Amino acid sequence: MTFEEATAFLTGPGGPLEIVETEVLGRTQKVFSNIPNTLRDLFAGLRNQPADNVFLVYEDERWTYAEAIARIDAMAALLVDRYDVKPGDRVAVDMRNYPEWVMAFGAIVSIGAVSVSVNAWWTGPEIEFGLIDSGAKVLFADEERIERIGAQLAALGVRGIAVRMTGDLPEGVDHLDEVLVPGAALPEVVINPDSDATILYTSGTTGHPKGAVSTNRAVLNGLFSFACRGIVESLRSDPKPVVEGAEAETKYPTCFILIVPLFHVTGCVPVMLGSIAGGSRLVMMHKWDPLRALQLIERERVTNFVGVPTMSQDLISHPDFEKYDTSSLASIGGGGAPMAPELVRKIEGSFEGKGRPQLGYGLTETQGYGPGNIGDDYIAKPNSTGRVLPIMPMRVQDDAGNTLAPGEVGEIQMSGPMLIRGYWNRPEATAEAIVDGWLHTGDLGYIDEEGFVFIVDRAKDMVLRGGENVYCAEVEAQIYEFPAVHECAVFGLPHERLGEEVVAAIMVEPGATLNIAELEEFLKPRMASFKTPTQWFVQEEPLARGATGKILKREIRAQILAAKA
Repeated sequence: MTFEEATAFLTGPGGPLEIVETEVLGRTQKVFSNIPNTLRDLFAGLRNQPADNVFLVYEDERWTYAEAIARIDAMAALLVDRYDVKPGDRVAVDMRNYPEWVMAFGAIVSIGAVSVSVNAWWTGPEIEFGLIDSGAKVLFADEERIERIGAQLAALGVRGIAVRMTGDLPEGVDHLDEVLVPGAALPEVVINPDSDATILYTSGTTGHPKGAVSTNRAVLNGLFSFACRGIVESLRSDPKPVVEGAEAETKYPTCFILIVPLFHVTGCVPVMLGSIAGGSRLVMMHKWDPLRALQLIERERVTNFVGVPTMSQDLISHPDFEKYDTSSLASIGGGGAPMAPELVRKIEGSFEGKGRPQLGYGLTETQGYGPGNIGDDYIAKPNSTGRVLPIMPMRVQDDAGNTLAPGEVGEIQMSGPMLIRGYWNRPEATAEAIVDGWLHTGDLGYIDEEGFVFIVDRAKDMVLRGGENVYCAEVEAQIYEFPAVHECAVFGLPHERLGEEVVAAIMVEPGATLNIAELEEFLKPRMASFKTPTQWFVQEEPLARGATGKILKREIRAQILAAKA
């Protein structure tokens, strides 16, 4: 089947993931008609899984479906009975990727409360900001986070629930194991599909972070957009199992490895909730470590590896890569940053099984969903982030609000039922970001004649050099082709004559030597001279990254400017 045929079969009238029109918060939207109404309903689906099958793996811990369900029910009852949490109340989660993060989230949304995902890298004052900003009533936190904020919780009027905590607890903080009532039943509650379900904070690289608020309907339509895209790709390669209801011939059942934070939309929606929707095992890591990831991939027969491109690079570049069996992997990739064409080719040829490269372009504001590129399409168009399903309209506009023709560069804009309701208590920011139902991404790009989306850069990251626009992603893609380059970030620095000059920060491949003259010669035939960086900042250590794994260009730029001052 072609992409169009597979999409029509799956989403057309009477299809397994039929798309219909309905009114959502006062606006007519296309939505999936055959999906759970609420996140409570989604988690209820866990009860249909074999009780003794393993659901969660955390390092050497193994939680069955029965154990996870019992804990979710008891945590939900705890929130209602002990802490008087009601539908619409905010309950924060601030911990590293523990099984309790997943179960706390399930408990919160199953009683109609709003799960507030706190960035686990935040300092005490930043956590305090998030709790005050969201108006959180209760906080689930692990020992590291309790040490940062626990002493302030009483004054903030927030009740604390400590997870995996040893030692004394601050006032107003209970130990989960001491207050949980084993065997407690899930409280009964009625939840509206358009009621708030989650608040995820944006990275906050400039100013205060904004809390992106999503309804149950938005999260679920985003989640099933990922599922729909996966089934479309299955139909394209082998339509028989889906069309005829036959068993697909797969050697390994679907199994995700969680390598990105759960407080980030990628970890929360396509990975965690994707595992719940599909009844798939979820393998969790204490922290990102490519060697440990290889060990877990082999041990647990992981099929889906979803992270930022650097993680894929780390995995296949590890000196022990060949020692481990990665033949179970079916897809390797993720999103959060462009993937260099050379990395796409390396992934395609590095895995023994059917592991193929994939990339998605989405935002917190879209539940992480957006155009996706995988397999043959990705090999054919490695610079594209792929196509979208009809549930997400996309367009490109210029500064005057004119919709541009295919191939013309402008701002990428998205619409659809997976968009956030807005930013928590930020009506002005909401009105600026979402105009007449269209999310203004701030990203520059174009859509080609076949519907493939190409992101050329963030509008504010574009370098304006002597009147010429230089799109950093394009320059980075060429630099990544040079063998000695492991990581690269291109950005602008002030220049007296040109306004800005193009510069690059590079981490060299371990054990390699980078010759700048050779690199510049390598780049000459690949792009116009005005795009070539005029300053190079080379280091052996990884470039600065945020909690989601993205390279922090602003931080690198600020460090360079401070050193020059």
